[in-house]
Amino acid sequence: MLLPSLVGAIVPMLIYLFLLWKFDKNEPEPIKFIIFHFLYGATIAIVLGIIGSKIFSFPLIYIFSEETNNLLKVIIIAPIIEEIAKASLLFKTIKNKNTNNFTDGLIYGGAIGLGFGMIENFLYFLLFSDSMETFIPLFLIRSCFSGVMHSLATATVGGLMSLAKYSSKSKFITLTSLGLLIAMSIHFIWNLSVSFTQTSIWGILFMVLIILFFALTYYQSIQFENKTIRKELVNEIPENLLLHLTSEYKFKNDWFIKSKKNTFIKKSILLAFRKHQVEISVKNRELYMKEIEQLRLEISELIEINNNFKADT
Repeated sequence: MLLPSLVGAIVPMLIYLFLLWKFDKNEPEPIKFIIFHFLYGATIAIVLGIIGSKIFSFPLIYIFSEETNNLLKVIIIAPIIEEIAKASLLFKTIKNKNTNNFTDGLIYGGAIGLGFGMIENFLYFLLFSDSMETFIPLFLIRSCFSGVMHSLATATVGGLMSLAKYSSKSKFITLTSLGLLIAMSIHFIWNLSVSFTQTSIWGILFMVLIILFFALTYYQSIQFENKTIRKELVNEIPENLLLHLTSEYKFKNDWFIKSKKNTFIKKSILLAFRKHQVEISVKNRELYMKEIEQLRLEISELIEINNNFKADT
């Protein structure tokens, strides 16, 4: 069952990763950075999770029976250790200047979780399926729910960390801790519910609700970005350009000179985010103000080029 296990583990997670990357309509993250986080989840995070779980579960063999020990590893130790392991990279990611907002944190955290879920699914497929009859139901459950659970749990941490990036140190610690607690709770409830046949249906219902909640959260985060862009750029660029800039078709329609459109979109949205960050930040204001002035000059030049092009044609 090696080939079905490989295909079943890799393909769904890569599809989810692509959809996650395409979700950010305003400021798509560099695909190589997304892949880096995905691979981190599939390598370093998974290794840290395995080693950490073994270390912290070792004393249990002297206290509980083997059956109880295994159950505690699944429902208590795994959620704690694995969520910390997955979130470890986010402490570096959040310091990156290009990690601007709540949406970025959700996407990078989600990418790590998908990588982790891919390897975990592969191991489960190898260990617990010896025929297509046993593989298919396991594939459906783990691809639709377990892998997604890992993604959404770590996305929670990333989102709350990015939300507190420009706040005080105490607020950052509080929201990061809250994110980890929520991630561990999601992981705990899922693992607990599917550990028993009679409660597995409740685990599936729980995950359906969590998936719907996160879909709404992702949507609201994009809506908030659009409101921020409109608010911060209303006095920066002409209204007709601002309307296109906040449209979901901004990368498709011919509303700006083609050779400069992507640059204009990128710099305008970055200007909006930098202005917003100055408003909410307790640090780095001087650095951002210098960047804001530079962006204003560059955007002004791009608008002039576009106007001249339109006039000539």
